[in-house]
Amino acid sequence: MDQLLQHIANALILGGTYALLGIGLTLILGIMKVVNFTHGELYSFGGFMAYFFVSALGWNFFLAMAVSIMLGILLGACIERVFLRRMRNADIDSTMIVMIGCWIALQNIALLIWGGVAKSVPTPFSTEPLIIGPISISWLRVFVLGAAMILILATYLLINKSPLGKAMRATFQDRETASLMGININAIYTVTFALGSGLAAAAGALLGPVFVVTTTMGNMAALKAFAIVILGGLGSIPGAAIGGFILAFAEELGSGYVSSGYRDAMGFILIILVLMFKPTGLFYVRGERIG
Repeated sequence: MDQLLQHIANALILGGTYALLGIGLTLILGIMKVVNFTHGELYSFGGFMAYFFVSALGWNFFLAMAVSIMLGILLGACIERVFLRRMRNADIDSTMIVMIGCWIALQNIALLIWGGVAKSVPTPFSTEPLIIGPISISWLRVFVLGAAMILILATYLLINKSPLGKAMRATFQDRETASLMGININAIYTVTFALGSGLAAAAGALLGPVFVVTTTMGNMAALKAFAIVILGGLGSIPGAAIGGFILAFAEELGSGYVSSGYRDAMGFILIILVLMFKPTGLFYVRGERIG
């Protein structure tokens, strides 16, 4: 029982960052209908920015986290403005090729700048863990879970309670009608891609100090983000959030009770099962608006 409780605690912490990845990708896929192959690289970008500001420049850890997320938002806006806006009316195959090219370019730029050696991000947290009964959790992981939950809640409120979110939901439902009603579709697309990119960068910045930062860390993160979207159902922010936690639980319990070597495989086995019995995702409702 003690071991099970520890696995549950670990899964909750990991699930928060997985949820950020999934929400960011489901926004981009749902509103823009773009398969964002750069999502994993934006995740690693957040991790490297956190490393650069904390280790190289000696910035305050929490300030570095905030600036890393903001730069992820800015990079996402640049990618949308420079590459995707030109492809607005192109077929999906051409858009996918452009995004694959961006993914390869970003990964190789990161390799050129940072090299192939893994980087560790120092933190101000005590090495003494928080002990709650049989559960032992580092204070860094507690911070990661808290920050992830705040970002998830903020995104949900933005989408569902703000005028910007209303415009994004209208664009998701019917782009042409939204445009006729005066919504600037180009601006909505830029904001959507920037927001999704910022959430991916946030996940990388938060998990970078927990593990290590590498130039290939985004590869598996991107696959997991797509898996979370499949689990939750396209266009559902609560579904993406819950899907992130489901995937984290599948991985944590699978590695704990089956084999750590099958950690990543357990999540994708779950995806296959979901696709077999509910291809639209666990929380998809036909005609449901994004939110």
